[in-house]
Amino acid sequence: MREIDPSANSSDTSPEPLSEQIFGRMLDAIYQGRLSPGSVINEVALAQEFGVSRGPVREAVRRLQGIQLVTREPYVKARVISLSAKSALELFQMRMALEGVACNLATRRMSDEEIGMLSAELEQDRQNYLSAAGGKAALGRVFDFHERIVRASGNQRIVNALCGDLYHLLRIYRRHSGTVLERKHDAYAEHWQILRAIKARDAELAESLMRSHIERAAQHLSDHLIEPRVAVNRSA
Repeated sequence: MREIDPSANSSDTSPEPLSEQIFGRMLDAIYQGRLSPGSVINEVALAQEFGVSRGPVREAVRRLQGIQLVTREPYVKARVISLSAKSALELFQMRMALEGVACNLATRRMSDEEIGMLSAELEQDRQNYLSAAGGKAALGRVFDFHERIVRASGNQRIVNALCGDLYHLLRIYRRHSGTVLERKHDAYAEHWQILRAIKARDAELAESLMRSHIERAAQHLSDHLIEPRVAVNRSA
């Protein structure tokens, strides 16, 4: 994590407040595992690393607590959430239902141009990943296939449920479900299958493929968490 200039919260140099910068850096650290699940949040050390006072770090920790990425009990230091099989199962079951419907709606509502753009971005994301894995280039901006589908559904309640504060928690579990290389490759193939169904305007097939894709990710994640395996409800 690079040091942040405390003067960056000035409206003359950056529209983003310092506290927002710290929050973003800590989110990034949690996403990438530099602040690993269950690890203690050392506010003093983080303040020194960022080159700021402890106040913005403390505010960022409070915000992370509010979106369930950090836990804090009375008289106990704050910690990054520990991933649990039970929590993963509940979240992924919710995703199966909501993202399945979102995929159905997106298939009916997206224009041919929007589908073409999604296809191009998915291919670019694959190329970025292959280049980064081969040490040829750094990954570009984050592309989230699932977020794009949810937003394309046009259903604001589904968007709010999956792309609001809960999105950060979902993203951490999704990241861990794709850490094994074989699952990463499988996920890309499954994304393309979903996209082909969308291109064919087969809303029911697209929904079924999305649900199956999330179900496999949930099973994979529960198999790799420390807790005893929790079986995925196949009828969900």
